[in-house]
Amino acid sequence: MRVTKIACIGAGYVGGPTMSVIAQKNPHIQVTVVDLNKARIDSWNAHDLNEIPIYEPGLAEVVGEARGRNLFFSTDVDGAIREADLIFISVNTPTKTYGKGKGQAADLKFIELCARQIADVAQSNKIIVEKSTIPVRTAATIKNILDNTGQGVQFQVLSNPEFLAEGTAIQDLHHPDRILIGGEDPEAIAALKAVYEAWVPSERIITTNLWSSELSKLVANAFLAQRVSSINSISELCEVTGANVEEVAHAIGQDSRIGSKFLKASVGFGGSCFQKDLLNLVYIARSYNLHEVANYWEQVILLNDHQKIRFAEKIINSMYNTVNGKKIAFMGWAFKKNTNDTRESAAIYVADHLLEEQAQLTVYDPKVSAIQMYKDLDALGNRSPEENRALLKVVNDPMEAAKDAHGLAILTEWDEFKSLDWMQIKTVMKKPAFIFDGRKLLDAEEMKALGFIYYAIGEKH
Repeated sequence: MRVTKIACIGAGYVGGPTMSVIAQKNPHIQVTVVDLNKARIDSWNAHDLNEIPIYEPGLAEVVGEARGRNLFFSTDVDGAIREADLIFISVNTPTKTYGKGKGQAADLKFIELCARQIADVAQSNKIIVEKSTIPVRTAATIKNILDNTGQGVQFQVLSNPEFLAEGTAIQDLHHPDRILIGGEDPEAIAALKAVYEAWVPSERIITTNLWSSELSKLVANAFLAQRVSSINSISELCEVTGANVEEVAHAIGQDSRIGSKFLKASVGFGGSCFQKDLLNLVYIARSYNLHEVANYWEQVILLNDHQKIRFAEKIINSMYNTVNGKKIAFMGWAFKKNTNDTRESAAIYVADHLLEEQAQLTVYDPKVSAIQMYKDLDALGNRSPEENRALLKVVNDPMEAAKDAHGLAILTEWDEFKSLDWMQIKTVMKKPAFIFDGRKLLDAEEMKALGFIYYAIGEKH
C-alpha cells in the first residue's frame, strides 16, 4: 500500500499540529485536515499565521511552510474521505455527561459518527487510523461499522495514539520518544510506518496489537498523572514538617529507577488528557469488576482535586479567613505555559472556589482570551454568567492585575512572570501584600526580602 493522500477528520489540538508536521516532512503526500466547524477552518487558513486557532511554539512556522503546498484545511469532509488512502480520526472524545458511565466513561458518539460517515462516502479501500484517545477495544466498534456498509470497500483499522505535551508539541512531533502503531494487517502497518519514517528513525516506531496500543495511551497518561499527584501529596507533608518539597523531589529524582521528570509540585495538573484518561481507565476497570484497580487510579484524581481546593483554602486562611470583596490577582489561566489551552486548568477551580467566597478576581494571561475564561467558569454552572462577569475581570497587563490587589496568585508557570518588576508590583498592591505561588516559580528569599508575605506549595511557613 502506498499512501499519496491523507485526510484527518478533526482540526483540534491533535489533528492540526500532527498533520502539519506530517505534511512538512512528506511533501509528496497531500494532507487535508477537515472539520465541520467553519470558524475553526477559517482560522487555520488565516493569512496572518498568528491567528491560527492553536498557540504552540513553532506551529505557525510549520503551517506556513506546508500550507498551500501539500497541507490544506477544509470543511469538505466527504470530498477528503473519498480521495484519501489513509484517514486519521482525530475528533473529541470527552467524558460522558449523561447516561451510563456519566462522569467517567469516554463519549464515543463523535468517533461513531466519523466511522458511519466514512462508511457512507468511501468508494475505495482505506486505512483508518484512530488518533483520538479512546477506550480499549474501540477499534472493534469502528471495524464493525465499516465492514457492514455492503459496498464491498475494504477497511483496515489501526491505532496510532498521540503522546504530545502541549507547549512542546512541535518539538515532540519532530523528535518523538516513540511512535506507536497497533494493528493486525502488516501491509496497513507498513504503509503508516512509511509516513513516519520520513523523519523518525524506524527503531523508534513500535508496533503492537490493536488493544495494547489503545490501552498504552491511557496507561501512559495515568502513570504521568500519578507522579504529579504523588509529589503533590508529599508537598502537603512538607508544609507541616519543615521539609522542602523541591529538595525532596531533587533527592529522589536522582535515583535512576525513579527519574526527575513530573516531580514538580504544583497547584495540580490540568489539560485535556490526564483527568479524562484516568476517569476512562477507572470506568474500564469497574466495568470488568476490577474494583481495587479502579479505586487505586481514582485516588490520583481525588488527590489532584484536593490540591486545588487546598491552595484556594490557603489563600482564604492566610488573608484573615475572608476574601469577601478583596481583590485577588491571578497570573495565568492556561493549564500550563506555552499553550492557550485551558481544559481542566487548576486556575478554573481555584477561581471558582474563591468566587464562591465573593472574592473579586482580576486575571492576566498572555495567551488566553476573556471569552475563554468566562466560558470555562460558566461551564461549571455554579453562578450565572452575569455574576461571573461581575466578580471576575480580565486585563491585558500584569501590572493592572496587581494594582490594589490584596493578594496575587500564580496559576500558570509562564516564563514572563519570573522577570516582572516585583518591586513595582509590591508598590501598587495593598499591604500586607500576599503572594501565593502555585507553580513554585519565584525565588522565595527574594520575594520575602521585597516585603511580600510569600507562600509556595511544599514549604513550611
